[in-house]
Amino acid sequence: MPQTDRSRTDASQKSAIAQLADREPLCSIRGLGRHLPERQLTNKDLEKLVDTSDEWIAQRTGIRSRRVLPDDWITSDLAAAAGERAIADAGIDRSDIDLLIVATVTPDHLCPSTACVVQRKLGLTGIPAFDISVACSGFGYGLSIAAGMIKSGLHRNVLVIGAEAMTRFMNYEDRGVCILFGDGAGAAVCSKDGRYDVLYTDNGADGSMADMIEIPGGGSREPASPETLEKRRHFVILRGREVFKSAVRQMSLSTVEGMAALGLEPTDLDWMVPHQANARIIEAVGEQLGLPPERVIVDLEDKGNTTAASIPIALCGLHEASALTPGQLIALVGFGAGAAWSCQILRVRG
Repeated sequence: MPQTDRSRTDASQKSAIAQLADREPLCSIRGLGRHLPERQLTNKDLEKLVDTSDEWIAQRTGIRSRRVLPDDWITSDLAAAAGERAIADAGIDRSDIDLLIVATVTPDHLCPSTACVVQRKLGLTGIPAFDISVACSGFGYGLSIAAGMIKSGLHRNVLVIGAEAMTRFMNYEDRGVCILFGDGAGAAVCSKDGRYDVLYTDNGADGSMADMIEIPGGGSREPASPETLEKRRHFVILRGREVFKSAVRQMSLSTVEGMAALGLEPTDLDWMVPHQANARIIEAVGEQLGLPPERVIVDLEDKGNTTAASIPIALCGLHEASALTPGQLIALVGFGAGAAWSCQILRVRG
């Protein structure tokens, strides 16, 4: 496990942070928005569906309830609602958006992309729109793509949305999985100028762990059939212990590497916004990095794990609470199915 160097003086740390003031950002987040369904599935509700208890779930995950989208809603509805709020928060017109990226592993359907449906719902017809499927690291991957597009000059205002309808893919007989996930969406408008500068981004994957978290049925390997339905192959399957160990290790390492690239240490962070998989994972990562609990955001008690939506939802919560001040550094770090990971370091603009 990576360890931080505690030998640097306060003066050198302040000097390194001051040098970031002149660092040109890759792009900037101009506006944020989120949408969380009102309906909640509580741990008490789950006690009626599966052999579990409120106390058992809360102790092991930190989750008390999770959001469930209405029966007549789909993933694109969640995405459009969050995207609309992000555009409004950015203070721009919809017509200013010139690229739309939707990160999701729970698309409306396999074809066409959910992004094209969201485009229609937001009235953004004509601009490029596509999905990315990177699960819990999807929003980070989307930010990286947006940064590259803006830096190159190909696009000016990119709308990145993480949206998931995870409860539609739960086997409510699998008590180790169904307790974890919820529905929601978070969105960011990325531009050259904005409120939160993206100073660093890096993503990675290790396909040797591809079967650690999966929805095996419904693709070309196991097309939908009476057999896949009977065997419940269209629901999320995961190996919890492996996920825990891999997530703590990689999220810690990604953060160390990201801060080192800026000449800093993890302890220089003001905020860490990790993927909201499990409170124990988040706490373990914070401890590995030497961060006090108050700097590490745990935002899943009443939301659950919303996969690609969890990081933008949590970041938007900080934004809405006016908890961020100029010059602060924020790490966004994700890990999930693939296995894929992401890390972005943001600076609050003055």
